[in-house]
Amino acid sequence: MRKTVGSAAVQVKSPDMVDVEAEAHVAVTSEDAAHPIEHAFDGRGAPGGTQWVAAGPGDQTITVSFDSPQVVRAVVVEVEETGESRLQQIELAVAGGAGPLAVVLRQEFHFSPPGTTLERERWSIDREDVRQVRLVIRPEKGGGSARARLTTLGFER
Repeated sequence: MRKTVGSAAVQVKSPDMVDVEAEAHVAVTSEDAAHPIEHAFDGRGAPGGTQWVAAGPGDQTITVSFDSPQVVRAVVVEVEETGESRLQQIELAVAGGAGPLAVVLRQEFHFSPPGTTLERERWSIDREDVRQVRLVIRPEKGGGSARARLTTLGFER
């Protein structure tokens, strides 16, 4: 018999995804105590999933440093915003081999609750030797008091 007590189901790790908890160190500029960075990697995606939320407004950086070089075919990002209208920008940088971090894309997400509340992206990078990935999140491109948030950050093998 299999049994779950309570509302939280056990999340099964996919072999197609890098297990960040086991294979990397994550550094983050800040985190709200109720919404730690672990939530971005727990497999409980949007809509309604857990989230990492910054402790305060302003640009935030998440850096994932792998213990050994990883094959990364794509970076998966989900952001859910149900509270306020805003324009968020995410910059993705990747370091592979002996090279430095290099920006590979910048993308804007426009949230306008109750209409547009979820952005889900799969960014193809097709790299065999990823050592580090950095996201710089500007939660409100025009300034303001919005806090950065991320529902999912994943790396497809």
